[in-house]
Amino acid sequence: MKVARHQRIVTLLAQSHSLTTDELAAALGVSKETVRRDLSTLQQLGQIQRSHGRARAIRRDSQGNEAPFHARQKSHYAHKSDIARHALAWIEEGMTLALDASSTCWFLARQLPDIPLTVFTNSHLVCTELGKREQIRLISSGGELQRRYGYYINPSLISALKSLEIDLFIFSCEGVDRHGVLWDSNSHNASYKSLLLKRASQSLLLVDKSKFNRASEVRIGPLSDVTHVISDAEPEPVP
Repeated sequence: MKVARHQRIVTLLAQSHSLTTDELAAALGVSKETVRRDLSTLQQLGQIQRSHGRARAIRRDSQGNEAPFHARQKSHYAHKSDIARHALAWIEEGMTLALDASSTCWFLARQLPDIPLTVFTNSHLVCTELGKREQIRLISSGGELQRRYGYYINPSLISALKSLEIDLFIFSCEGVDRHGVLWDSNSHNASYKSLLLKRASQSLLLVDKSKFNRASEVRIGPLSDVTHVISDAEPEPVP
């Protein structure tokens, strides 16, 4: 019965886009407490998003609430640049790195010295920056460029990674909720990050304090999968 109710909630939200807890309780014929528990479960599964007493559907085929790259670049830029600088201590000659398309990784790319490295990325802006480094072997994920957001979408990403052994995956995310779940703003980026987290020997999450206790559109995975976090604040303990 619970599974069927969850499916019904997702369907109702897809039809109406946004509904209150009271509206869902009335439509399902259950208590508000039951709806709240269901919504909490669905949010943790990355199927819906909650905000201010409402729940809404996740738009899988769009960028949802994702900000353009230039806006992310300007947001908390001093903190991001400092966080990126601390990440340099993890990087050694000869390593194979993977970087995501976050603005924090772009700040890292700007500070990365010209040393023998292999860097794999889905970021057009990181490619542009690291293209200036003669000693860095640069590999793009390829695919269709999303100019507004500064990254490539490649359905054949797994094939592109087959020949690479990733020593360190460096990335950011849209939020880390109070349950220790990592979130992103669209399914393409979340899939990229989930895959690299599984493939890399180690991972490094770069997040500024604005990202804590915050969820977004799509679930990436648990914070416990990350080797180390670099931030200007510490996440609260997971309850």
